[in-house]
Amino acid sequence: MRKSNAKKKEKPNADGSMSVSGHLKELRNRILVCVILLFVAFGVCLSFAPAFITYLTDMGEAYNYVFVYIAPQELLLVYLNTALIAALVCCFPVIAYEVYAFCSPGLKKKERFFIIASLLAGTVFFLLGVAFARFISLPFVLRFLIQFTGEVDVSASISIQQYISFLLTLFVIFGLVFELPVISVLLTGLGLIRAEWLVKGRKVMIVLIFVCAAIITPPDVVSQVMVAIPMIGLYELSILLSRLVGKRRKEKLGDAESEEDEEDE
Repeated sequence: MRKSNAKKKEKPNADGSMSVSGHLKELRNRILVCVILLFVAFGVCLSFAPAFITYLTDMGEAYNYVFVYIAPQELLLVYLNTALIAALVCCFPVIAYEVYAFCSPGLKKKERFFIIASLLAGTVFFLLGVAFARFISLPFVLRFLIQFTGEVDVSASISIQQYISFLLTLFVIFGLVFELPVISVLLTGLGLIRAEWLVKGRKVMIVLIFVCAAIITPPDVVSQVMVAIPMIGLYELSILLSRLVGKRRKEKLGDAESEEDEEDE
């Protein structure tokens, strides 16, 4: 007697492809893994949130900042937001892997290597940007901003929520700025930009870099230069990497064209 309610396990076709329902089930399972892991990581990070917030407030207290919270729920929201951001950072490798594993069957071997290398390089450069903000930029910013209280008879009581949000925003900004070489390599590999274009736009980019440095740092020359110089260095590194990737891409395209010509003959 056949069981009409029996569930059939989804199997790939002979050529390795999978039906639409199979893809949807796989996508559901991978999203479920990410969500469960994110909840677990959030619970763990929430227990460490006070220690992390203490670490960030110690940076301000070194320059005589005094922190308060002006709403009953403010400190709790700071804990929750900080734990959520930390959980996302901790889960990013797994989330990136799940996205890659879902898309990898439709990618070529070289494309898989390119994506993995880009993810690793992007993570490294983002962490370098965060470290640069923490140890170089933020000390200048915090010291400069607290100096205004010495000129007027006003005491500084900083909202803890605004302070943590300010620091996390700077971390993200510098992390994204340090992604410039990785983005340049990706766009060059896709044929969307060329190293020659980056070279021609160097003067304009240097001006824009100093403008951005003036916006995200205090209006003193030292801190602006300390931010602008690494950004210029990243731009020059982007040009170098773009040249290498562009040269390799031209060689591959040339080999492909020569193979097509041989086939035509």
